[in-house]
Amino acid sequence: MEMKKRINLELRNRASEEVTELVLDNCLCVNGEIEGLNDTFKELEFLSMANLALSSLAQLPSLNKLQKLELSDDAISGGLEVLVEKCTNLTYLNLSGNRIKDLSTVEALQNLKNLKSLDIFNCEITNLEDYQESIFELLQQITYLDGYNQEDNEAPDSEEEDDEDGDEDDEDEAGLPERYEEEEEEDEAGSELGEGEEVGLSYLIKEEIQDEEDDDDYVEDGEEEEEEEEEGLQGEKRKRDADDEGEEEED
Repeated sequence: MEMKKRINLELRNRASEEVTELVLDNCLCVNGEIEGLNDTFKELEFLSMANLALSSLAQLPSLNKLQKLELSDDAISGGLEVLVEKCTNLTYLNLSGNRIKDLSTVEALQNLKNLKSLDIFNCEITNLEDYQESIFELLQQITYLDGYNQEDNEAPDSEEEDDEDGDEDDEDEAGLPERYEEEEEEDEAGSELGEGEEVGLSYLIKEEIQDEEDDDDYVEDGEEEEEEEEEGLQGEKRKRDADDEGEEEED
């Protein structure tokens, strides 16, 4: 699908002024140029144009609010000064898998003062000796190169940071976390039981005695019912015997 058609599809009946994120990965880029993207996308904060065979950024419009730009697996070999002119607030730039060969190409990014993370993994420039140290020295504003800082610590995931901040805010607003409140309730309940331990034991003993008495009553009642039933059967038998004797005498 051509880039122009893909942009119209991604708009989903929205005005371009309302769009903050735009993903155009894997679409067809004619002559390696950007098409269909213009200055009306003034609210755009995230733009992804990966795997387009894009070779030139000359047609990139002014995107002053753009913070994250994905250009991985394209065919870019230079012209990065366009980013300094058109994307002044860029903080994250992914150029991995492009045709960047030397430090002079990357040098153009020095004036992107807000740039914190640069990815040039799988570019020819990574074959240079000590290229990481050279990049950090050249672009002193960046914190992470290819996902790691100068101490070889991995860059945190932005979503995880948001979740951690959210958890901390919840704990601050609600006081102690719920699990601690439950533990406190259990401790309070335990202390109350400790104070009334003697009363509780005597109560249990009393209950046990009462249960035994109830069982005895149940057994006695059961025996009485059995005796009454047996007497009733014997009475019926005597009555039948008397009736049989009376019939014999009449005969």
